[in-house]
Amino acid sequence: MSATVAMARIIDAPIHPEPLLDAVAADGHGAALLFLGTVRDHADGRPVSGMRYEAYVEMAEKVMDEIAREAAGRLEAGAVAVVHRIGTLDLREASVGIAVATPHRAPAYEVNRWIIEEIKKRLPVWKHEHYADGDAAWVEGTPLEADA
Repeated sequence: MSATVAMARIIDAPIHPEPLLDAVAADGHGAALLFLGTVRDHADGRPVSGMRYEAYVEMAEKVMDEIAREAAGRLEAGAVAVVHRIGTLDLREASVGIAVATPHRAPAYEVNRWIIEEIKKRLPVWKHEHYADGDAAWVEGTPLEADA
């Protein structure tokens, strides 16, 4: 049995955990791990009031699908669902949601962590931070490793 990609999307609406978990649910999965990345109130020592994410959706969904398929390929069995939100988000709103379900917990943790790190490196979604003092700035991405 091989793992599947249940969902890999760029969305412009709030991320809800239930659809992600439902997408990866199966009778043989003893572990379902959910990760939500949320907008926090600070970045690099500056108070943040919100965030805007932008993307060329068609290109970003292609990369998201590649990441999800590579993640599924790391599993012997299970399912992967991942979404990234675009648009303006307030503090505590989820910008990314990842659900991984597997027969046992260790692979779910490993693959979930791998997915978020790959998203940070590869996904062409741009982040515009809004600071509490009224200023705003684009955030530089995570550089690819030299051997990647």
